[in-house]
Amino acid sequence: MKRNRKIFFQLGIFIIFITLIAILINNLTINLLRTGIGFNFNWLLKPASFSLAEHPLPYSASDSYAWALFIGWMNSLKVIVSSLVLSSLVGTLIGFARTSKNSLLGLISAGYITIIRQTPLLLQLMFWYFVGFLGLKDNISIHIKNLFKLSNQGIELPGLTLSSEFSALLFGLSIFTSAYIAEVIRGGILSVSRGQWEAFRSLGLSERKGLFFIIIPQALPAIIPGLTSQYLNLAKNSTLAIAVGYSDIYAINDTIINQTGRAIECFLILLISFLLLNLVITNFMELINRIIIKPIKHN
Repeated sequence: MKRNRKIFFQLGIFIIFITLIAILINNLTINLLRTGIGFNFNWLLKPASFSLAEHPLPYSASDSYAWALFIGWMNSLKVIVSSLVLSSLVGTLIGFARTSKNSLLGLISAGYITIIRQTPLLLQLMFWYFVGFLGLKDNISIHIKNLFKLSNQGIELPGLTLSSEFSALLFGLSIFTSAYIAEVIRGGILSVSRGQWEAFRSLGLSERKGLFFIIIPQALPAIIPGLTSQYLNLAKNSTLAIAVGYSDIYAINDTIINQTGRAIECFLILLISFLLLNLVITNFMELINRIIIKPIKHN
């Protein structure tokens, strides 16, 4: 009897969900027909008629909207992947410092985490862009021999030039996410029982060797899920690139909507793009989980 009730309850929820979706699609279709816009993707082949400040591949205003969106997607991937790497490095270092026996390191890392986490990301991006880069005068630049140059135009490295927009977004996303990653690392380390710390110390292992070879492997099962969530958040937060004028896929979508009025199609493209990206990140972290963590559990 209880099983039948459960089945009927689940069936009822499913029917309600399908009905709501059908109503939304019907209303959307009616409104599109009334405006005479319709629903199609033929406009993707028309010339975009706008320029892009950054494009890793050749691009001109005469290229199609489809190519402009692809360029935007490449720009998004560039800043997301770079930020994932940088935030992971900085977050791990801050997380280790947070659990260090050194009181000064612990105090500095705690202050860093508190300030970054309590400040809105948008405000941090604005700071990096308008103060960190555009705040530099035209005749002011910071040189480190021929290895590094910082100016209001961005960062110049040997064989690589980063625009001020990309650099501000990279630093903003990385610093913001690193504070959360640091807490994930700290929580994972503290989840290991004190007995494990006492065990490696009794064997005469140094703190560094004990941390890397004994504690970290046992902390990984607690670290990976939280790390995955922060990576997904970083990917979604990258859409704030429009605030600093960086030509990511969201900013290009916004321009296309203003030109064509194709809001539904553009947001559908954006939705599918980030859905696929998040699935890639999730599956990659799951692969790491299978390769690293499961053998540790079996041992």
